[in-house]
Amino acid sequence: MPKTVQDGAPQDAEATATPTEKGSPRPAVSTGEDQLVREGDIAGDYLERLLDVLDYDGDIDLDVEAGRAIVSIDGGTDLEKLVGDRGNVLEALQELTRLAVQQTSGNRSRLMLDIAGWRQGRRDELTEMGLRTAKEVLESGESARMRPMTPFERKVVHDAVARVKGVSSESEGEEPRRQVVVFRGA
Repeated sequence: MPKTVQDGAPQDAEATATPTEKGSPRPAVSTGEDQLVREGDIAGDYLERLLDVLDYDGDIDLDVEAGRAIVSIDGGTDLEKLVGDRGNVLEALQELTRLAVQQTSGNRSRLMLDIAGWRQGRRDELTEMGLRTAKEVLESGESARMRPMTPFERKVVHDAVARVKGVSSESEGEEPRRQVVVFRGA
């Protein structure tokens, strides 16, 4: 399919016009989801080139969930090297991918990158930890300060704590030492 350039970025020619009832083309209206799909496509292309440079295998999956593009790389060998210790390489790759999307689209991206299912596994662990901590605080009445976490990790813990009545959580401190504090109340 031929590519055209719209707003400085390549587009499929079919995506730039939509036929009207009488068959004459009119400009396509971009919805929020269309923009997220486009972000996912840009990110997928960027990550595919990165995997080629590294000579790594992996399948790239694109999805849209909760108002953000989700890009996953699975199925390859050596992918754990792209996750790194406690996800630090994954976080860096996510930021680089977001910058690549921003450079191409002109829009700031909130896309989420997962590699080898690490982020989903981490989400499950953190949810369990947040629920357990919330129940302990509810029973003891004493606040609990958790170890420093990334923004992703803190959000998962806050969401888990919010599911337990009688406790609340908030983040305290400065990056990269920002922590979740769980306390009785609310």
